[in-house]
Amino acid sequence: MNESELDQYFMQLAIDASCRAQDAGNMPFGAVLARGPRLVHASINQQRTADGGRGDITAHAEVVLVREVASLHGPDTLRDATVYASGEPCAMCAGALFWAGITRVVYGASTPDIITTLGGPELPTRCIDVLGAATPPVTVEGPLLREAAIAVLEATASAGTKR
Repeated sequence: MNESELDQYFMQLAIDASCRAQDAGNMPFGAVLARGPRLVHASINQQRTADGGRGDITAHAEVVLVREVASLHGPDTLRDATVYASGEPCAMCAGALFWAGITRVVYGASTPDIITTLGGPELPTRCIDVLGAATPPVTVEGPLLREAAIAVLEATASAGTKR
């Protein structure tokens, strides 16, 4: 597979994870960590189901991904890796990815897509706004497979689920 095909493959895995998050009763967001052509780990948003169902407002898919990868594979696995997120990472998640040493972020649905589709509270700061001047630099790319990522958000919205 070439780089473009790998990007699409890993993004589809992140979108599939977003469906699993939705099926588990969480908001539909998923994230995948890859090192080159190798899948390392996939995680789902767990804001509602974390901590035995008590929830954790910081358990966005990207933060869960960082925690799980560091725990299972060690923090060095995060450094210089790529994260594929079904939705553009929020400011909190972008900061977590930076501090974890991630050097590339690729997202599906953009922040405006998420706000338009799901409504609810808005934190309109874009991922590139958080990471654009970072040192060391972090590459932010997207949207990729935007329509597929938005379709999962729309399914949540049509079910009447709000953030």
